[in-house]
Amino acid sequence: MSHEVYKLEQAPEDTIPFKLLYITHSEYDKGWHSTKHTHHFTELFYIVNGKGSFLLTEHEIPVKENDLVIINPNVEHTERSNAQDSLEYIALGIEGISFSLPEEKGEAKIGLFTYQGDRKDILFFLKKLLDEVQLRPKNYEAVCRNIIDILLIKLHREKDFVVENKKSHRMNQSVALVKHYINQNFRDNITLDQLAQIGNINKYYLSHCFKEDLGISPIGYLNEVRIREAKNLLETTDYTIAEIATFNGFSSQSFFSQAFKRETGETPSVYRRTITQQTPV
Repeated sequence: MSHEVYKLEQAPEDTIPFKLLYITHSEYDKGWHSTKHTHHFTELFYIVNGKGSFLLTEHEIPVKENDLVIINPNVEHTERSNAQDSLEYIALGIEGISFSLPEEKGEAKIGLFTYQGDRKDILFFLKKLLDEVQLRPKNYEAVCRNIIDILLIKLHREKDFVVENKKSHRMNQSVALVKHYINQNFRDNITLDQLAQIGNINKYYLSHCFKEDLGISPIGYLNEVRIREAKNLLETTDYTIAEIATFNGFSSQSFFSQAFKRETGETPSVYRRTITQQTPV
């Protein structure tokens, strides 16, 4: 008979406080991309399937299956599938923390890191998080927090990440989730009722919280995102005004032109012509 006893050391109690704002599981078609955006919180993306890239202001970071992508607060970015593969990922929004690496690692200070760990291990914890948030059993918040604590410890242990406290404006969880959804799906036909359902909140309270946190209504933010992407297409492609309106979820070219002029002070045609004249030959 063999009997071994292992004594545990006293666990440290100086854990960094954080708040899980959302967790989503998304899959997008080949060639899909979101529009560039920023968050005041940290985002973690685990690539379940497919290939694509994350675009920052001056960098493009390729990603593939089993990559864990960490994006620090206030880093402008967008993600996209490549032309051959759809992109499937699980995304977490976590408020109150940021990541860094020791100086001797020599990695660029661009606010985005990638990591590849044990796929079975990472997926187990992320799927458990999804189950807890979807089913909301008793004390699910405590379970979610403990799972994230485990993930943070693993990142520190295996990659030597330093997890730091990041003080920022406290955002309503439903607002953060709806904002994330809009950034990824702004091309779809989206209504306030749908956004309220996604945020699991009354639509009038969602509008109030959105205005309080972001200074704009949910539909106003949706139009801002659509106009931002439309400006990019007007500047960089030869798509017609009607095509750009359709690509960005506007119900008609006339409605797109009205919304664009209300936002920029110019019609789409005038905006494109002005940009073209300013571009050096």
